[in-house]
Amino acid sequence: MTPDDVLAAIRTHPSDPTDRVAVDATDRLLLDEAVPLLAGLGEGEVAVVDDRSGALTLSLALGYDVAGVRVVQDLASAEATLAFNAAELDAATSYTSHQLTPDAFAGVKLVLWQLPRSVAATREVAEAVASSAHPDVTVLAGGRVKHMTRAMNEVLAESFDDVHATLGRQKSRALVARGPHGERTSPTYPVRAHVEVPGPGTSRQLEVAGHGAVFNGTDLDHGTRLLLSTVILGDAVDVVDLGCGSGIVGTTVALAAPEARVVATDDSDAAVRSAGATARANGVRARVRLLRDDAAASLPDGSADLVLLNPPFHAGASVDTGIAKRLIEQSARILRPGGTLWCVWNSHLEYKGTLERVVGSTRQAARDKKFTVTVSRRR
Repeated sequence: MTPDDVLAAIRTHPSDPTDRVAVDATDRLLLDEAVPLLAGLGEGEVAVVDDRSGALTLSLALGYDVAGVRVVQDLASAEATLAFNAAELDAATSYTSHQLTPDAFAGVKLVLWQLPRSVAATREVAEAVASSAHPDVTVLAGGRVKHMTRAMNEVLAESFDDVHATLGRQKSRALVARGPHGERTSPTYPVRAHVEVPGPGTSRQLEVAGHGAVFNGTDLDHGTRLLLSTVILGDAVDVVDLGCGSGIVGTTVALAAPEARVVATDDSDAAVRSAGATARANGVRARVRLLRDDAAASLPDGSADLVLLNPPFHAGASVDTGIAKRLIEQSARILRPGGTLWCVWNSHLEYKGTLERVVGSTRQAARDKKFTVTVSRRR
């Protein structure tokens, strides 16, 4: 197949609730910038970071005959989309998946990377690459120009000697980094902070851990604060912290209800690892099960008494309520009849009608200038 044939065949996953495109101008720019660097590279010497659909990975493997592409993806949904497209193209064995650790980049000479918007996420990837990649590694880190900031150059310069930008094309640009500084004495992430958390029952101080890509780092966001100050656990035993982030909710529930069995689940590997570190730091890791999963899809029907949800309303940089609606649908699926969903959402989004239709009777439990907390009982 030619690279163009591969890109034409790439699709979004059938279960993707957003309006994201499968292939964008940044994918095409990164591949074009990579072509002159591929000559002479051996098996396992090319890595791809945060390929959203498989456009980069499968183009390299099938269009340019790159063997043993190493792939690091934070999102389980992105892994599933890559696997879906690889199966469609009969290329399931053309790459290997890795967690974000320095080992993933050992000896790598070329990295193609769809940049995150988060500076912290950028830093953690850059440190991992620089600590173990080949001394002659080239990093091609691309993004949409409107989402790129000077801070990204500065963060890359913390780990690489030479950082410069390519010319923009179709509103995308790539940063090129070379000259890794080498292994650090201690990585920056996870960072840790002590956070005062309200209820349920009583306020408590948690030690919170956060990897670079986790939402809101180690901070307690306003919506989660309102949710925790309002929620009533009752006699719930099986509790799901859906979209667990840094694990503040799941750890708080485990501390407040020692008899509870808590599942902390998130699409993001950074979130799941952060939640595990937070639970461990607060002495409840044994009672918090970690699950990296796209919208809790692998949890059985009717397996939860209570679900706690602070859904995202963005897909990348765009406002998109599709993800939240899917999480609400999955909450209804995993709840037992009579189980409850406690949900916090930006008040202007008006999810109450969706909650009543999908889950069951819904009442407002709290509201302030920005957020609304509702409790829905599964019919």
